[in-house]
Amino acid sequence: MSGEMYITLERRPAMLNQQTLEKLYAMKLNAMADAFKEQIQQPDMNELAFEERFSLLVDRLWTWKEDRRMNRLLKSAKLKINGCVEDINYKTRRGIDKSVIFRLAGGDWIRNAQNIIITGPTGVGNYVKLLLM
Repeated sequence: MSGEMYITLERRPAMLNQQTLEKLYAMKLNAMADAFKEQIQQPDMNELAFEERFSLLVDRLWTWKEDRRMNRLLKSAKLKINGCVEDINYKTRRGIDKSVIFRLAGGDWIRNAQNIIITGPTGVGNYVKLLLM
């Protein structure tokens, strides 16, 4: 009898984990489900407190959703060319401050609902806009 209880107790966590994964996928929380699956496979995760593990799951979901939102916005913007902050040539005398560009590229101004004004010759604003999107 006690052997049967032992088997049941051993299988229960795996069954609960599978049910939890199925529910997460059903709720379209795919990133959280994937992160949970990774946590299950890492034995050292059991050393973390529940709050720490849960925080890791939430962070993964947040990042996944933000990435999807950004990709959707970029796709809907229908930009003609793809710009990259790393491709800016700072050696040419254009008065571009590298630290300002990297700070703008971080996107804090968007999260803080701030506006920026770009001045310069024709086309500069469009170029910088492409780099920051």
